[in-house]
Amino acid sequence: MPENPPPPQPLHPLALELRVHGVHGAPPGELLGDPRTVRITGDSTAAVFRRASDADAEAHPERYAGRPVVEAYCWSRLTSGNGSRALWLLLLPFMVVNLAHWARPAAPATGPAPCAVRTYGVLVRILALSLTLLLIAAACEVALDLFAWQCAGSGACTGSRSWPGFLKPGGWWGQPGRRLGLGALVPAALTGLLWFLSNRTWSAYESQTPPADTALQAAGPDGAPALGRPGFWYGRRIVARLRAAHTAAGLLIVAAAVAAPTARYDRRAGGPVLEALGWAVEAALAAGAVAVAWVVCRRGRTEDRPDHRLDRAAITLLPGSALALLAAVLLYAGWSRPGWTSTGRLPGDFAFGVLMLGQGCCVLLLAAVAVRLYRLAPDPATALYGLGGPAIAMLGCALGGVMSGGVAQRVADWLDGGASPSAAGAPMPSPPVLLSWQAAVLPPLLLVLALLAAWFAVRGVLARSRLAAGVAAEYPGEPPDENRSRRIAGARAAAALTDSAPWFVAAVSGITLLLGAGALAGAWLSGQVPGAAVRGAHPLLETAARAAQDAGSWLIGLGVAAFVAWGRRAYRDPAARRTIGVLWDVGTFWPRAAHPFAPPCYAERAVPDLTWRMTGWTGRTGGRLVISGHSQGSVLAAAAVWQLPPQVRRRVALLTYGSPLRRLYGRWFPAYFGSGPLAALHADVDCWRNLWRATDPIGGPVLPPADTAPAGPAAPPGAGPAGSVDRGPLADPLAYGRSTRHPLPAPILGHFDYQADPAFAAERDALLARLAGPARRARSRPTGLDATPGSDSAAAPPVPPATPARANPAVPGPRVSKASASPEGSEGSEGSGDPPGTGG
Repeated sequence: MPENPPPPQPLHPLALELRVHGVHGAPPGELLGDPRTVRITGDSTAAVFRRASDADAEAHPERYAGRPVVEAYCWSRLTSGNGSRALWLLLLPFMVVNLAHWARPAAPATGPAPCAVRTYGVLVRILALSLTLLLIAAACEVALDLFAWQCAGSGACTGSRSWPGFLKPGGWWGQPGRRLGLGALVPAALTGLLWFLSNRTWSAYESQTPPADTALQAAGPDGAPALGRPGFWYGRRIVARLRAAHTAAGLLIVAAAVAAPTARYDRRAGGPVLEALGWAVEAALAAGAVAVAWVVCRRGRTEDRPDHRLDRAAITLLPGSALALLAAVLLYAGWSRPGWTSTGRLPGDFAFGVLMLGQGCCVLLLAAVAVRLYRLAPDPATALYGLGGPAIAMLGCALGGVMSGGVAQRVADWLDGGASPSAAGAPMPSPPVLLSWQAAVLPPLLLVLALLAAWFAVRGVLARSRLAAGVAAEYPGEPPDENRSRRIAGARAAAALTDSAPWFVAAVSGITLLLGAGALAGAWLSGQVPGAAVRGAHPLLETAARAAQDAGSWLIGLGVAAFVAWGRRAYRDPAARRTIGVLWDVGTFWPRAAHPFAPPCYAERAVPDLTWRMTGWTGRTGGRLVISGHSQGSVLAAAAVWQLPPQVRRRVALLTYGSPLRRLYGRWFPAYFGSGPLAALHADVDCWRNLWRATDPIGGPVLPPADTAPAGPAAPPGAGPAGSVDRGPLADPLAYGRSTRHPLPAPILGHFDYQADPAFAAERDALLARLAGPARRARSRPTGLDATPGSDSAAAPPVPPATPARANPAVPGPRVSKASASPEGSEGSEGSGDPPGTGG
């Protein structure tokens, strides 16, 4: 039988615009400008939508000559889908410390950089582990120390409450060891809940296999940027290994909290058998701690390839052994000891002090390593000269301390009836002294923050006055209006404050480190709460210490209560739930490389979705595609383009607007979005345009000023040197005063409604024309995915731009070699830039 003839090539190849929304998660109808939309592909979590009238566009390409088909990728439910996501607020410290992993400075691929990168990754993972230990230690403080040890052993505490009556001394549960074993179920259950949540999200996010063909072809040479590596968005192995280690660590610290007072009593009056059991239990706990540390420090991420392997021994044996050891400790503590009574506190001061001291030392070492990396490859655009990662890590530790200490303080206040800690006649000793010192440093910290906010506000007012003088001149022929100029200048001045955020973070982190060191020293040297430690000193100092202690305790309690109330409201109110989702849209873009209990990385689903869509559609239709991303959507779009095979990338143009690629991501995450990686992306995708406004507090240029188009709101489409990417600042508002074209005052759009600006359609159409232009056809050959019916770009006629006289804005400029553009790109597969076979 004769072979079926190949399908005829279309006379009018389709052009597609794939829109990706930002953090606010606009619905499909709003993105497409039509309430009648249909889902083309995807599920209820993330999907691609089109207008109902465009659903069969591939069957009728002749209808779309001169205009693209528009579709929208909606991913907002990845971060704000249901009420349970509000509980992620409690994981905020874990998310922050995970960001510190990705905020390391860029580094060259040779010399001492690989070792420094590995050390940086190990230190961040140790800090992440310390936050898990801090959370479980706080749960142990509440359940074991305050309830099972102090309250249950005090007649004044149990006498006024009926529910802890069965814990009173004299009954079967009255012995301290058995009470501790019962209380240990609470932190053990919390550890199990964290494991369950991490495992469930691991199955939904990290275990989603990336596109096999796309990933294999995306593996570029050694100089390829990190986000172009085929295994970058596939963190299945590292998250599984870290989850096992953190779960085991949580169970071990619960076992230690039960075993320490029990073994201490047995060494004093328990007899030789129980004393030997106590030593054996402590030795087993020490061995478990060594095993956890080895698993956490051994190796980092694998990115050069999708790593489907799992460390079965660590994943199964480590948490299983820790659970078995906890069960053995509970049996050991439950053995009858008739003469044992509970007095004073459990040794919580020492445990919390060691954790706090260890975190401070790790942050300082992390800062030293970051400075070393920055000096090897300095980049003035990097936030805080490379110290952004340590500053973020310090904030994560501070959040963990405030949240854990706040819960203990509030529970203690409830149990002791509002009596002051360590006060005479108090029914129970209350929480460790260190927690009171931590609460006391909160009011001075808030005062410093208020002064910093006032300083930046004054700077904004002065900048507004300075900018207002030149606003009217940017709109020729318009009569000056002082109030209008001040409003426009105020929007620009407020947007410019974003560039001062690194110094605000640096001030907060530095002051937090100093105040935390002072609190630790005060707690260890005095052994008393601040009010008691300065008793007898100058009256002013004594009053200030007492006021700081009381105010700090209430402020921490109010903060914890606000978190709980916000979570409850988000569970019931979809609008509030969407607001919380915005937080995670920014904070959970990065994979869980340091902390497995952090909220999951939605990009590990969104980036492969976009890669699959672009690869499949261009290969099936032979058409041209513009992926246009707003705000956080532009980051997802760029990450997806990085993952495309070269033959697909030749058919794809990138249009970004309101983009934080350089202004936020490039400054805080220079190893992945710094000048080198973004220049390499421009070299690979020369059809790239970026729109920005001076009134936008988030978006800005994506390449250094030397590569940007000239500023000015009246710049025509395509203005600027050859190879330029940025167009801006766009005029905002579009009109200064009233006119026949704008009879009502034009709004100041800021970060939103870029598609309402005529520049958007002009640049999109010009990019499509560039994809079909002669230079593009000369470079494109039907290989790989291009060798599909109808995919020969040489046969594709150009789509004319909407305005015949429009200039081409994307003329290819000087190309940047990947080796020079991405110095850390050849560092290998481990630890997001570590050499092969090492841990980062």
